[in-house]
Amino acid sequence: MKSITLHDSRRAGSLSRTIIRTLSASVLSLGMFVVTSAGHAQDADSAEDSTVTYPAAYFEQWAPVTAQDMINRIPGVGSVTGNNFGRSSGGRGLGGGGGNQILIDGKRVAGKSNEASSQLARIPSDKVRYIELIRGTSADLDVRADQIVNIVLTEALSSRSFSYEINTDRYMDSHVQPGGKIALNGQQGGLNYQLSAEAEPRHDFRPSFESSVLGDFSPNDIISEERTRDQYTYSYATNLAYDINADSSVRLNMLYSDYDNTVDIDRRITDLTVSPAQTVVEREVIPGVNNNWEIGGDYERVFSNNHRFKILFIANQKNEESTRERFAREGNENEVKELYLNSDATTEERIIRTSYSLGLMDGQDMELGIERAQTTLDSRLRLGLPGTGPGNDNFGGLTPVAVSNANSTVEEIRYEPFVVHNWQISPRMTLESSLLYEASEITQTGDVFNQRDFGFFKPKLDLRYDLGNGKQLRATATKAVRQLSFSDFVASSDTRDDDAETMAGNTNLRQEQVWNFDLGAEYRLPNDLGVIDGSIFYMQHIDVIERIDVSVTPDNLVSANGNIGDGDMYGLRLSGSVRMDPINLPDLMIISSFEVKDSEITDPFLGIDRRFENFERGRFQLGFRHDLPAFRINYGMNWNNRFEGNIKRYDINNIESSYGDPNVSAFLEYVTPGNIRVRFDARNATNNIQCRDRTRFDGRISNAAISEIEYYCAEAARVVSIKINGTF
Repeated sequence: MKSITLHDSRRAGSLSRTIIRTLSASVLSLGMFVVTSAGHAQDADSAEDSTVTYPAAYFEQWAPVTAQDMINRIPGVGSVTGNNFGRSSGGRGLGGGGGNQILIDGKRVAGKSNEASSQLARIPSDKVRYIELIRGTSADLDVRADQIVNIVLTEALSSRSFSYEINTDRYMDSHVQPGGKIALNGQQGGLNYQLSAEAEPRHDFRPSFESSVLGDFSPNDIISEERTRDQYTYSYATNLAYDINADSSVRLNMLYSDYDNTVDIDRRITDLTVSPAQTVVEREVIPGVNNNWEIGGDYERVFSNNHRFKILFIANQKNEESTRERFAREGNENEVKELYLNSDATTEERIIRTSYSLGLMDGQDMELGIERAQTTLDSRLRLGLPGTGPGNDNFGGLTPVAVSNANSTVEEIRYEPFVVHNWQISPRMTLESSLLYEASEITQTGDVFNQRDFGFFKPKLDLRYDLGNGKQLRATATKAVRQLSFSDFVASSDTRDDDAETMAGNTNLRQEQVWNFDLGAEYRLPNDLGVIDGSIFYMQHIDVIERIDVSVTPDNLVSANGNIGDGDMYGLRLSGSVRMDPINLPDLMIISSFEVKDSEITDPFLGIDRRFENFERGRFQLGFRHDLPAFRINYGMNWNNRFEGNIKRYDINNIESSYGDPNVSAFLEYVTPGNIRVRFDARNATNNIQCRDRTRFDGRISNAAISEIEYYCAEAARVVSIKINGTF
């Protein structure tokens, strides 16, 4: 296990003070929690249990149409707008956990794109027997998470139902785009099946405006831009589950998605350094060919001694190709092609995981297993610019430009043996401990060759104590290894800076490691009034990945993502979902979350201590959902805003500062007597303007003068939609 590395004694002192502050706050917070909670009593049947059960009858008053509607009514679980619960972040392998996770009939869905949360809107509510909210740990669970939601379905011998959705989105540019989904759910004996198809509108319109001044603060230019994406996402999914017998079962999940798009950019650049000012009109056409597929499955066998064997696998592939061409004209002159940039990337992943669970003694069990993963990126990049050399049709008729590390294949082979021990220390206390060892080899071939081996120990401790009456304390200590972005290894298109065409790759990247210490408490209020949750955390990051200097010559400055050293994060999280019974509005739920945090790392360009790249100071969210069961209506709104100030990104020759408006969304739903739901949505209701100030330097930021300051703002563009869905 790699020990925490400190750069110098000053850093060590800072870290010590951080730990002392964190531990002091932990003791104070937990003490206040216990004292406050001691004066309350809970009447719920599940008060003494770490699992809370919601039967189907609990949700009937709200006339739910799908399982997603039912999830939305559970305090501390559902979001205000009811979207994207438990979505995977595309993490490393299959054994990761954290946040909220979804199980269906106690089983995970072996998939990343095609996962359990994506099925919630396809499962009719009348197929749900009950929903479990699991707050403890157990070897019987297929996932490791802070909180697990298990949806238990009915056990009909033969059944079949359809769910559907028809939707239309209207965007800020007056573009109207329809879409729809249909799913077949069925059961025949021991076979459960779900087939679905959808066409989801993904149009996007983003107007932006930029003004800039030179280093002496004289006017430089004004840029107005409209960026329009025309896209549909077509997805086809199949989920099959078959109970071979009472002791064994098998599942198979398949997904194919096609999300080709075309991005059109219209840009006007007015040069203010000349008199009279001159305007150049640019347009870009960026067609994209994108698709992905995924196949996942698992088999489980329970033996007569209650030992359990499991094997899971996932295979997926993502293909993304785009061609960026830029044309420009000034005044009445003919249009001239200025840029051709083609990027083509294929990412593949193959994961297999097997484990064996057994009981050791009363209250203790163990899981032993191993996971193997192969991840591959095949990347190609072609750049053409106007030049004196001959044009080439493969480069849009422009002169080919050599780009370092433009054609590469990156492959990682990873093995991860693991052991997980669950211990029911007492009726109220559980401890889950695990130890994983990750051994990996990363090989890059093509324009460059590099091969390296890595090894990491990854321990974890998860202690939970049920105080009774709905109160639970939890403490976790975890070491994780972050998934590398293989696109950082190779040259790629620069989408952040219109003045640059490509970004350099870095063949020497190492995985970022994170020690995470979290101490939290949860209180489920009496009579299902809601949930109050809080935690404090400290994180030690090792080999943080941000921008570094990879220049070969001092006259040609080049930066890339690389490992900049170690850094610290710490903060406080509070959240609550509370029904307004005290003011006689039991069907009004207020949902709020509050987070404050800080971080510290040494900047590789300036040598100063600063926050992590684009690190927010915190965030505050406030929303509500109000149900009117007598009228079969519910509506809600959510307001989400980060704490501004010092949110920066440092690069070799520029510094960016970000700030922006809160995000506001709202909805209104009506469920007809025939259980057809009509929903109106407003996303980015206030257009959610986001801004960035970029200071450019004439050379490295450490010793150069300011050459330009840009002030840029873009609208996220309001989208309103109507959705009609139901089951039959």
